[in-house]
Amino acid sequence: MRKRIGASAAVAVAALTVSLASLLGGPALAAGPPADSGGTTGPPSTPAGPVVRTDRGLVAGTATADYRRFQGIPYAAPPTGRLRWTNPRPAAHWKGVRPATEPGSPCPQTAGEVPGGSTTEDCLYLNVTSPTSARPATNRRRPVVVWVHGGGFTSGAGSSYDARRMAVRGDVVVVTVNYRLGVFGYFALPGLRGGGDFGLQDQLAALRWVRRNIASFGGDPHNVTLAGESAGGMSTCAFLTAPAAAGLFQKGIMQSGSCLLEWPENTWYPGMPAFAPYAPLTEVEEFGHETAADLHCSDPHSALALACLRRVEPERLLGVDQPYNMPAYGTPLLPRDPAEALRTGHFRRLPVISGGNRDEGAGNAAVLQTNQPLTEKAYLDLLTGTFGADAGPKVAAHYPVAAFGTPAQAWAAVSSDRPWACPTLRGNQLLARRTTTYAYEFADRTAPDLGAPPPPNFRLGAAHAFDLPYVFDFSGYGLRLDPAQQRLSDRMVGYWTNFATTGNPNGPGLPAWRAFGPEDTVAPALATQSDGGVRPVDLAARHQCGFWSGLAVHPSAG
Repeated sequence: MRKRIGASAAVAVAALTVSLASLLGGPALAAGPPADSGGTTGPPSTPAGPVVRTDRGLVAGTATADYRRFQGIPYAAPPTGRLRWTNPRPAAHWKGVRPATEPGSPCPQTAGEVPGGSTTEDCLYLNVTSPTSARPATNRRRPVVVWVHGGGFTSGAGSSYDARRMAVRGDVVVVTVNYRLGVFGYFALPGLRGGGDFGLQDQLAALRWVRRNIASFGGDPHNVTLAGESAGGMSTCAFLTAPAAAGLFQKGIMQSGSCLLEWPENTWYPGMPAFAPYAPLTEVEEFGHETAADLHCSDPHSALALACLRRVEPERLLGVDQPYNMPAYGTPLLPRDPAEALRTGHFRRLPVISGGNRDEGAGNAAVLQTNQPLTEKAYLDLLTGTFGADAGPKVAAHYPVAAFGTPAQAWAAVSSDRPWACPTLRGNQLLARRTTTYAYEFADRTAPDLGAPPPPNFRLGAAHAFDLPYVFDFSGYGLRLDPAQQRLSDRMVGYWTNFATTGNPNGPGLPAWRAFGPEDTVAPALATQSDGGVRPVDLAARHQCGFWSGLAVHPSAG
């Protein structure tokens, strides 16, 4: 049974998973589905923008000289009422022309990236952005990038990611997706079909929608790249191992989302138990029983308990004391733990880009320092509590406060290297044994802050999610890159979209990026020109992976 983390820690974890909350909480984030979101529209109206036919009906989007955008397209029926905790069903057909000029409602979540949060379960919508210009008749369909947002499987929305720059500069069609989150996406009881994986089932339904419809938007349904950051990257990695996803995408991009990520106790937040991105179905079902009891829906017959739970208001479900949320394995969708599947080679041999950020744990360490500044003694106690009485002092000696300036900065390095960087490196080596793999590290320590200002004398560097404005356009939220950062952004968009087009990120005007090998430790570090630009770095040395692989941790710690 997984340890519960308690209400205060749960709030802290929720806050940490929403790295974009402060940035995206402004008025630029549109919310709420079109008025006709429930089913059919009235008589056809005269559309103001471009009209495209989908397999459910016509949609009218918006267009500029550079791009076309269609927002709030339903790819599945609203998972409400008796459809709560069922695999996604087909969306209803509609008559006439459905407006597709505003994003659909984000899925239920507490306040953060979505201002005020959301309690609207009618949320299974996607958005399509493509260049306005026509392609030559000999190659008229564009590569497709399907983007799965991050947010710890508890927060976020596809509409937070403005894909204009990627679509136009990269000459690709970009699809951003909402999917069920938290208890709505990863709940399970014995006998509940799809239990533990409803959020992933939503993503699968979106990929199937793309296969059926993307040609109408100018995209190639047989040249699809599944991409995501954090929880979106972990989802992408999981789908490499999912039999049901075979043929639905041909390439993968995982930003801060290796299958092998794992967080020893305390390394996500003090008091947080150890966890990994995927959980055994039996444990998720056990938690489902506890949830039913907490909500006074306990019944020996799962069907009766489920009927009771489906009547519970979404606001009450959002308040459930959860240990944390992640997809379940040992299910029809994920027969194996994706981490084990990666280790044993049970995944599809698709080309991948996979990497992380240099200072992944810095944002968490900044929150810790803001709430309760670390002293040297507290730092040593934290290391001992995390790694054990024998190993803790060894970590302290290897990551001395004097080398980092403050205990919080030293803890940021520990919580970047052990849970994030070294598992990502090992995962990339395992991928490279069997498929073409392009490893990288986002290392721009000049990246703009996405959240609240850090505490005094603390450097966030290339923290978790700080790579996102280099791939997507966040100018609508007031975030603008300086000239050096813009050059790096142009290179990253070029690499990403070249890869989506051909399976190889290299192209004219870009520094050469060679494929990773199964024993390699050197990969390109993506940084601004002031940091040397795109240059090779030994990730094992930078993140002390030799030390971590040889560290014996007491079984009761980590």
